Amino acid sequence: MNKFLLSLHVLAAIIAIGPVTVAASMFPATLRRALGDADAVDARITLRTLHRICRVYAGIGISVPVLGFATASGLGVLGDAWLITSIVLTGLAACVLALLILPGQDRALTEVTGSRGPSTAPLRPGRLAMLTGVFNLLWATVTVLMIIRPGSTTGV
Repeated sequence: MNKFLLSLHVLAAIIAIGPVTVAASMFPATLRRALGDADAVDARITLRTLHRICRVYAGIGISVPVLGFATASGLGVLGDAWLITSIVLTGLAACVLALLILPGQDRALTEVTGSRGPSTAPLRPGRLAMLTGVFNLLWATVTVLMIIRPGSTTGV
């Protein structure tokens, strides 16, 4: 059962987190293009698509820690330092995505499509790029911890 849960956990991570990291990484460059050219209809359509990918796959991504907890419980490693560190980093990544990246993308879409009057704060694609980089770095670190598993003797 542990191997099955671990397989589901890894598949969920690849299928759910992968698209979010790619779409979120593409968003700032596409936003720059949309801001630089008032007639960039394609860029605005792409922005909407990238944001939708981020939102949908972020929701699906909830399955990754759920399956991870089930796997860790089955393997008896819930108290291991590498896993606790991974859990904390996963929580931080989720917070960065849910509280900073997705709302920033929402705001950017609103401003680029002209759905709302001009905001008082200038739109900065660089800030979204930085936040996305932090999100990606957190997930890369979690991935490395999951592969290396310092001190683990599970044999899986």
